[in-house]
Amino acid sequence: MTTASLHPAERGIRFPNETPPGKGQVIKVAPGVLWMRMPLPMQLDHVNVYALDDGEGWTLVDTGFSTKSTKRDWQALIDGPLAAKPVRRLIVTHHHPDHIGLAGWFQTEYGVDLVTTRTAWLFARMLMLDAHSQPVPETVAYWRGAGVDEAEIERRMAERPFNFADVVDPMPLGFTRVAEGDTIRIGGRNWIVRCGDGHAPEHATFWSLDDDLVIGGDQLLPGISANLGVYATEPDADPVAEWIRSCERLAGFAEDRHLVLPGHKLPFTGLPLRLRQMIENHRGALARLEQHLSEPRTAAECFMPLFKREITGSAAGMALVESVAHLNHLLKAGRVTRQRDARGAWLWQRAA
Repeated sequence: MTTASLHPAERGIRFPNETPPGKGQVIKVAPGVLWMRMPLPMQLDHVNVYALDDGEGWTLVDTGFSTKSTKRDWQALIDGPLAAKPVRRLIVTHHHPDHIGLAGWFQTEYGVDLVTTRTAWLFARMLMLDAHSQPVPETVAYWRGAGVDEAEIERRMAERPFNFADVVDPMPLGFTRVAEGDTIRIGGRNWIVRCGDGHAPEHATFWSLDDDLVIGGDQLLPGISANLGVYATEPDADPVAEWIRSCERLAGFAEDRHLVLPGHKLPFTGLPLRLRQMIENHRGALARLEQHLSEPRTAAECFMPLFKREITGSAAGMALVESVAHLNHLLKAGRVTRQRDARGAWLWQRAA
């Protein structure tokens, strides 16, 4: 998108703080709002967390994984920059483990009130029970249907799979629900809850009614795309449609003045432009994918048109679920067809 195509009030995506907080550090991004980071052992090597001053205590937003080192990092912050008052409440934007991983720890160790959406809480509680020592048959069938090589499937079968409970502390019963359209007071401000879907169901974002702040989680990210994945749990899902609808709806509230506090990367302004970019990125990927399917291909053969590069190793798992998501979207739109090959893999092809 060129500068000339921007709305008159827009000046592009801007980053008021170009340097993120280091280990054990906090950055004040607004009155009573502190930005911190927790490390992640993956390519996206951090998650943003926030502390908002409620007067008599802190409200935290998101937590990072449950690991010994993350608990030590949190303890250092609680004993250091946050020591002036107790942590009383935790808001979790969505159920993914880098955001909810230590919710149970905070509830148990600090007696915090957990605030999240009903879907996020139920998903997390369900996934805590879904622990396996090896891939289950439904997952193997999903891989085969997506065109994963049989040798790779055999390799995965010999490994213990990742389990949600590996990086998420047990969560005790009880939480405070927030839902679309609710208002909540945090950090001396009134906020309205607006939920999105596609990356995670009923992902909560919080829009201040008293100033320019928006807590975006992974629904509102600068520079990178939130993963839109289809898994064996719901193999015919269409998270791409859910994501585009969410972006279009949230665009009706977005203003260039908004300072978005995202789940990853840097706080930014220019939200109307960013929402349009996120929609256009997926529509462009869908167009490239449809062109790529002039010949029958499996989901595992569709990484290049989607990501514009070859993807191998550990990143291939995330690429695969996103590939299936985009293919499902094209199928539901009538733009592609599919049929099984001899070994059970779906072959996708552009509709005549």
